[in-house]
Amino acid sequence: MTTTAPATTTSARAGRPPALLDVEGLTVRFRLRDAVVHAVTDLRLTVQPGELLAVVGESGCGKSVLAHALLGLLPGNATVTGQARLHPPAGNPVDLLGCGERRLAREVRGRALGLVPQSPATALTPVRTGRRLLVETLRAHGHPRRDADPAADRLAVEVGLDPADLDRYPHELSGGMAQRLVTALALAPDPPLLLADEPTTGLDRPLVDHTLDLLRRRCDTGGAVLLITHDLAAARRVADTIAVMYASRIVEHRPAGALFDAPVHPYSAGLLDALPDRAFRPVPGHPPMLTDLPPGCAFAPRCERATDTCRTAPAPALPGPGRAACHHPLGAPA
Repeated sequence: MTTTAPATTTSARAGRPPALLDVEGLTVRFRLRDAVVHAVTDLRLTVQPGELLAVVGESGCGKSVLAHALLGLLPGNATVTGQARLHPPAGNPVDLLGCGERRLAREVRGRALGLVPQSPATALTPVRTGRRLLVETLRAHGHPRRDADPAADRLAVEVGLDPADLDRYPHELSGGMAQRLVTALALAPDPPLLLADEPTTGLDRPLVDHTLDLLRRRCDTGGAVLLITHDLAAARRVADTIAVMYASRIVEHRPAGALFDAPVHPYSAGLLDALPDRAFRPVPGHPPMLTDLPPGCAFAPRCERATDTCRTAPAPALPGPGRAACHHPLGAPA
């Protein structure tokens, strides 16, 4: 993996106190034999202490690549540019893209930046029971031996898992049970920022709500969560802020209530119209392949407001009540 990064972040340039996470211009490309995957393009976001930021969008838009880039978990054919700086409450700032594997492994992953992975089956060691995995994690992060087992049981209950199920091996767990186990493993070190990549996969609705409320409580007690999801109902339930991602770019980034009440980007409005309690109408057409993005605005082929102007790329979306990445935003003349 190749990385380069500019020297300063948005918060630093503006003279504001640093955010817990400050991402500026993050761009990720995967080089294949005969194509380039434009996985993430010029992504800008911040996460403040106590904030739950949800990144939403259709599958394949680059949401999970964002999480893997921040943790340095991309394959060797990835090229990463931009800036991603973590400011943990205790300790020195970390340049996530430039600090190197040694520091990521020793200081960042799990400790300062936790991950609930999208695919628990690939994250669990098959020859260790859930209890052993959880106890080893707790002990590695400072829990005395005598306290690790009771703490494991408490974490199991917290994520909605029967403590008796910790004595099973991963292949003996259902998909939903495995998902709850990896959530417990991510919570065990109590990282200040948690990346939750589709953390409700395989869960029924009561457990979805249980998990979302658990993430919300972490933020209400001073932690922060970056929630990656395609489930807008989940985002509406718990998010403070929502960043809408389409074809590798953030197209709108606003407070959750404002976005649900009055979306500015036509794609955001289309996602909301697809909800069962709204028009229940899917966004027309299909997302473009990330190896073959159209020129200009990638949403233009699906957008009824598109004009010839949309053949040029719009300016990036700005966080807060600022602009969306659109030449013809909703509320303005088409």
